[in-house]
Amino acid sequence: MRALLLAGALSLAFTLFLTPLFIRLFHKLGWGQFIRDDGPKSHHAKRGTATMGGIILIFGVVISFFTAKLTQGEPITASPLLVLFMMVGLGLVGFVDDFLKTRNQRSLGLGGWSKIAGQVIVASVFAWLSLQFPNKNGLTPASTHVSFIRDTPLDFMSLGAIAGLILFILWICVIVAATSNSVNVTDGLDGLATGSSILAIGSFIVIGFWQFNQSCFNGGADATDLYRCYEIRDPLDLAVVSAAIVGGLIGFLWWNTSPAKIFLGDTGSLAIGGALAALAILSRTELLLVLIGGLFVIESGSVIVQRAYFKITRGKRIFLMSPIHHHFELKGWAEVTVVVRFWIIGGLLVAAGVGTFYLEWLSAVPTP
Repeated sequence: MRALLLAGALSLAFTLFLTPLFIRLFHKLGWGQFIRDDGPKSHHAKRGTATMGGIILIFGVVISFFTAKLTQGEPITASPLLVLFMMVGLGLVGFVDDFLKTRNQRSLGLGGWSKIAGQVIVASVFAWLSLQFPNKNGLTPASTHVSFIRDTPLDFMSLGAIAGLILFILWICVIVAATSNSVNVTDGLDGLATGSSILAIGSFIVIGFWQFNQSCFNGGADATDLYRCYEIRDPLDLAVVSAAIVGGLIGFLWWNTSPAKIFLGDTGSLAIGGALAALAILSRTELLLVLIGGLFVIESGSVIVQRAYFKITRGKRIFLMSPIHHHFELKGWAEVTVVVRFWIIGGLLVAAGVGTFYLEWLSAVPTP
């Protein structure tokens, strides 16, 4: 518990107090935001704002997590390392994209397929590693079952070892690409993705801590509750790394809220989305992520619907502009109004997700 609080506090302090130094450095390096000409006109005032703020977040999370664990004398387990691997790996993909944008002074960096390729490589390595490192109870960080709140009976390995492994890796790639790109799409207004991510990743502090208290292996679950205990590897450490990410996001939001002094960039949004996907996979809540990350689903869904409708109707649009947050801006809503209302929607969906998680535990019945 001390490591959890310390990780969150150190990460918050890192991003809150050191971000101004990084902002000055990024300005000297010429890492300023390029603004699309076809977006809301009010956004042109943001041109040149420091970007790639995800670098600060990643440094803060990694340093704070290891500092908290080592100073408390606690062992470093496989599951949080995998979350950090995913966060850093997708952060590097985003960094390449951001760097190309700033160097070429255009709104496009990596091509769409190149970005997907980078995500797939990182996700595939993560997927393979997540099936390694069994603990003394034989649990690996992930399982080959599709999960909702726990593992479901659907097991990829039932199709055979090779076919099952391939399908499992493809499944993980889909989750990672969908989640990271959805967070990336949401990162279009000052503080929108940052605040929404605080809520979504914050839910995994609660989930990880509850899974630890109701674990089948650490004596947390009461003898009368063993029928509904959780078989999760390192749930408390997943809560610790979640706290580090949330603390870093809170400190970063101080500088990222309107009017933003710095943006996450693809470096930050892809890293956050990757961490969110990894937490869902390793906590066996993959499909629950649709609720917990519901705002991100709405944002990316609006882009998919807009493009499909545009092609089907040969030029007509449902929204004035996608993602949907730009639609409301063009309708006349102030940027801060859009952000706060979307935070409320995101918070309600996160509450629904955590509520569903707890309700499953309450409604579980003993196996005859």
